[in-house]
Amino acid sequence: MLIAENHLQFILEVAIMIHVGVLLLFNIVAIPLSLVLFLALALTVVLAGIFIIDTAFLFLPFVSHHEFTHPFGPLAVFSWATLSASANLLTEVDIKSSSIKAVSVMLFFIIAVAGGMMHRSFLLLWLLGWFLGTLIMSKSFRRTSTITMKRVLVVMGAGLAGFGVLEIFSKIINTPILSPLLRIARVEEFAMPSLSLVIKNTTFFGHKIGSCFWGVACHGGSDGFLSMPMNLINLFTLPFPLFAGILVVKKDAIDYMLPGIFGVAFDFGYGGLLALMIWIMIVTLTGFYILRNYRSKRKNGSRMYLGREALLIGSLTGFLSQSIIALFLFNRTFNGIAMLVYIFLSALIMAHILSIKRNI
Repeated sequence: MLIAENHLQFILEVAIMIHVGVLLLFNIVAIPLSLVLFLALALTVVLAGIFIIDTAFLFLPFVSHHEFTHPFGPLAVFSWATLSASANLLTEVDIKSSSIKAVSVMLFFIIAVAGGMMHRSFLLLWLLGWFLGTLIMSKSFRRTSTITMKRVLVVMGAGLAGFGVLEIFSKIINTPILSPLLRIARVEEFAMPSLSLVIKNTTFFGHKIGSCFWGVACHGGSDGFLSMPMNLINLFTLPFPLFAGILVVKKDAIDYMLPGIFGVAFDFGYGGLLALMIWIMIVTLTGFYILRNYRSKRKNGSRMYLGREALLIGSLTGFLSQSIIALFLFNRTFNGIAMLVYIFLSALIMAHILSIKRNI
């Protein structure tokens, strides 16, 4: 009875297991600020290295790149925001953290450049994560926000200048994959036919049977446009329809060319989209409520929850950034491995709802 019969059931089962597992882990392992700081720094450095190597492969024709920014971009936002929050919390308890803050700034620009060259969508995700993380931390630490209209305009100007430089660079070295205008043209060319497909065929519980690209084999819902990683499905030998070979191009019509609100609606119906929006609201409100409690305990002199507070700030930043970009810009931002990351970030937030009191 527990064996999933379609993609949606498998997603829900994996989500439940991850949420329960993270919740149990939170109450088995102590989470001091030093541990959170170390793990966040290590993860950020590792991801920065992966992005740099993957981007370097763009310029080597005999080596294939893997586009790690799609699946691991939100994880990078989470790790960097957690690192930055940990550094700020050290300052709150009168521990010098200037060197850690300098490292976090350096890693911020390294990941922004490397990831932005690989995918422009990642650069949007990264800048949104910076904006949300800075906003959350300014409220948590009761400081004047470092986000001003002048700085926002400077960042926007730098982003536009970066796109321009990247376009010129792609022309000089004859590498179209780096061209932002090419990506925009592709979306413009394929978005309208894809949108027409979704709007005409979406129902409350999925889509019209036969509206998929394989005709009569279309199930009318949970056909794999949104799914767990293919390797995970194959590992459990689950008989789900999978996109491989030439069908990957067909999957891109929804996965890459449309925002997630259309991808979720087409594969799981308007009911599935409504359920997802409700869950995002529950996770977000729960996270900010608990964060307010952590801040209150910290102001009262307690240092017991500093590690949890830093972890929660990072989780909220990553989860909200991924939700916004995935739902309103690129469906691929929470598909496949990125969906596992999305579920993990959600679990990291909801795990704070339960805390076992230990006798000292």
